[in-house]
Amino acid sequence: MEAIAKTNSIMLLVGAMMVAGVMAAKFSNRVGVPALVLFVGLGMLLGRFFYFDDAFVTQLFGTFALIAILFDGGLNTSWPEVRPVMKVAGVLATLGVVVTSLVLGFFARFLLDVSWLEAMLFGSIVGSTDAAAVFAVIGGHSVRKKLAATLEAESGCNDPTAIFLTLLCIQLLTNPETSVFQMVLYFIREIGVGGLIGYLSGRLMVRLINRIQMQSSGLYPILSLACAVMAYACTAALGGSGFLAVYIMAIVAGNSEMVYRPAIFRFNEGFAWMMQIFMFVLLGWLAFPEQLTTLLLPGLLLALLLMFVARPIGVWISTLRTSFSGREKIFLSWAGLKGAVPIVLATYPMIAELPHANLIFNATFFVVLTSALMQGATINPVARRLGLVEPARRQSAYTVELVALEKTDSEIVEVEIQSSSAAAHRKISDLSLPANVLIVAVVRASAVITPRGGTRLLPGDLIYVLTSKQQLNCIQDVFATDEGGICELK
Repeated sequence: MEAIAKTNSIMLLVGAMMVAGVMAAKFSNRVGVPALVLFVGLGMLLGRFFYFDDAFVTQLFGTFALIAILFDGGLNTSWPEVRPVMKVAGVLATLGVVVTSLVLGFFARFLLDVSWLEAMLFGSIVGSTDAAAVFAVIGGHSVRKKLAATLEAESGCNDPTAIFLTLLCIQLLTNPETSVFQMVLYFIREIGVGGLIGYLSGRLMVRLINRIQMQSSGLYPILSLACAVMAYACTAALGGSGFLAVYIMAIVAGNSEMVYRPAIFRFNEGFAWMMQIFMFVLLGWLAFPEQLTTLLLPGLLLALLLMFVARPIGVWISTLRTSFSGREKIFLSWAGLKGAVPIVLATYPMIAELPHANLIFNATFFVVLTSALMQGATINPVARRLGLVEPARRQSAYTVELVALEKTDSEIVEVEIQSSSAAAHRKISDLSLPANVLIVAVVRASAVITPRGGTRLLPGDLIYVLTSKQQLNCIQDVFATDEGGICELK
């Protein structure tokens, strides 16, 4: 009976955490605080009642959560938007992280009163931007697409650099005779193997999902997540970067044709949110508030130096000879959010039992919280102040999908009618649509209108168009603008 009662208590705790996490996510924008801060605060509150200090469990769960978050982020990354900025994002993910880590490590040497190598370890841990934080914050704002794509690509690709620098410092601390040259070769192998397996895994996943036939449609989203976990594990076993492989795999899959595509996307979005809630709660649970108070002054100084000195230096060096303007560089510097990855990496010194492991973890935790509070809450105001905000694309609460177990040549697409559209203020019967193009639904405000010949399309309407995949681009263009194409409205 005691075991059953304990199980029931744990289930109650898990359910309460999930409900509290969802409520925190809902109200985070209203209170001007990123959701991850509220999740961490929930974990710290939980630690007042239940003791928890298992760094290995935290690292294990954090790794799995990051796989889910990176997979969801990659699925929603548009390759046409990311491709133009992939070069600069790659430089930010490598050189930018190294420069940021070195600059911050220099200041940490004196503020934390640790050795030079331990200071560089701290700089390496917090030197990268965090995919979970960036995807969660940037995705909710109407930042210029070029900048959003750069930040998302950077955060998705910089984990190998941060992990490499962290492991290099730990290895040198525990084994001073370690060959730096061999570690550099290991890093190159990480990038190469991770990128190759990620691409191949993405192609294989798409092929598998499109060809396999299962009785339940609910198995397809689970299969997609399983492929992501397998890609990570196989890549890591071969000496590559599992996180990079997952992100590239997701980009390949997300920009390919798949059956049950909307269902796969919605499932992974929900699962990523659940993992994000549990991960940040668990990370907050591992921290001890009374230990953080002793780092109030040095932690705050390190956070400010990271935001106003180290990150900007890394960004400006990485973006030399690029088309980014000064205002855009300022925004890239300010939007370098810290989140779960630094805190998860901060558990590595604890597992290695380094002398100042707790100090490094607490300092990292303090810097992450400060970054999330100051940068996460001000991203949109800063973007508006710099003139880098563009009109947000309207999101519909409705979804329409065409599902087939076999590959289909048709697709239902969502298009918003702009005031400049050739279809604006015109009846559907007057559009002279091609024979293979059909408007299946019109969403106006909160109402769904059944389209008829006499239905007049108005600016702001969301229409769902059934068309062949060969005409997707021109359909988007012709309804969104007054340009025309092979399916030009007459």
